[in-house]
Amino acid sequence: MKPPPSPVPDHDLRSLTEAFGEIALAAGAEIMRVYRSGCAVRTKADRSPVTEADEAAEAVVLTRLAQAAPLIPVIAEETFSRGALPALGREFILVDALDGTREFLSLNEEFTVNIAFVRDGSPRCGVVYAPALRRIWLGSDVAETAEAAPGEALPERAGRRRIRARPRPVCGLTALASRSHCDPRTEAFLAELPLAGRRNAGSSLKFCLLAEGEADVYPRFGPTMEWDTAAGDAVLRAAGGSVVDPEGRALRYGKLTEGLRNPGFVAWGAPAAG
Repeated sequence: MKPPPSPVPDHDLRSLTEAFGEIALAAGAEIMRVYRSGCAVRTKADRSPVTEADEAAEAVVLTRLAQAAPLIPVIAEETFSRGALPALGREFILVDALDGTREFLSLNEEFTVNIAFVRDGSPRCGVVYAPALRRIWLGSDVAETAEAAPGEALPERAGRRRIRARPRPVCGLTALASRSHCDPRTEAFLAELPLAGRRNAGSSLKFCLLAEGEADVYPRFGPTMEWDTAAGDAVLRAAGGSVVDPEGRALRYGKLTEGLRNPGFVAWGAPAAG
């Protein structure tokens, strides 16, 4: 049977990405308001932390998405953690309004707003915004980055820089690893690679560093959720990179039977030249 028409045809993906960018900047303003004033933290059932900033930013994102994309179901981390799950079809939006809550609480600036559109299991466009760093990354048919202050308008395309992942160098790879989460399987994977260097970073910024050609590989075999990865995955794919599961298949989204949990994954920059 032929699938029903999409409310977001391919030629409108860039417009949707632009809307995500504006929404992420608005959410970033809420995050920075709390970041500057301090906040209490509590622990959710999965033992992960949540703050006023997570909830305030998610409220902004959900309100704005209801206006910008009213026909597309939305899965957002904090709403999902309270048991809310919309009926999903072949298309939906994944939101992590504050990815890197531990980084936020540590005041190290490496936290992000993540918004992605998924169709048929693949992230087709997405935005990652780091409000404390004032940097935004957008991915649809191309990948771009720009400086962007929280709460301000999304920079025009003329003010953005197009980015591409770099081919894997023959002289050794630069690896990225989580600043707050690492595990023995990830360390074992890295030990098998011909590494020339390693950097630690927080949140979905690691996907963006790969997309900018600053590194070559980011493995993660510890637990993650789909909203942790979808936006960065979209940016990286638009930049010529890839994100694969432990069997080497493209990472898939909408895994309801797994509770939207990812398996392990490896994010790569561009393939080796030639």
